Amino acid sequence: MARISGVTIPSEKQVHVALTYIYGIGPKHSRDILAAAKIEPTTRVKDLTEAEEQKLRSIIDQDYMTEGDLQRLVTNNIKRLKDVNAYRGLRHKAGLPVNGQRTRTNARTRKGKAIAVGGTQKKAASKT
Repeated sequence: MARISGVTIPSEKQVHVALTYIYGIGPKHSRDILAAAKIEPTTRVKDLTEAEEQKLRSIIDQDYMTEGDLQRLVTNNIKRLKDVNAYRGLRHKAGLPVNGQRTRTNARTRKGKAIAVGGTQKKAASKT
């Protein structure tokens, strides 16, 4: 089990996939890191030598912001938008989509479970 940036990456997966388990490293950065380290992307993590693991760690630590630092940066950026009452900050506060998506339909991920509004159903016929 290799640990990089405080994350235990799965040993059975190929290196280019396993690196994406680290917050802040996606497929593109994963390919770039492996090219810089001169490691074959299809190599399994369990087959990496200690020197290769160390090379990956040093490249990621030097060139990329990952995990806690990156999450802190994103959180601070959102907090700053809220503090200055920017439009995007207000959308974050209200729990609505931030990037201009429609909200008349969809947007359930941000808005949460739909709440039925009273008075929209037809009244049941009552016996008189």
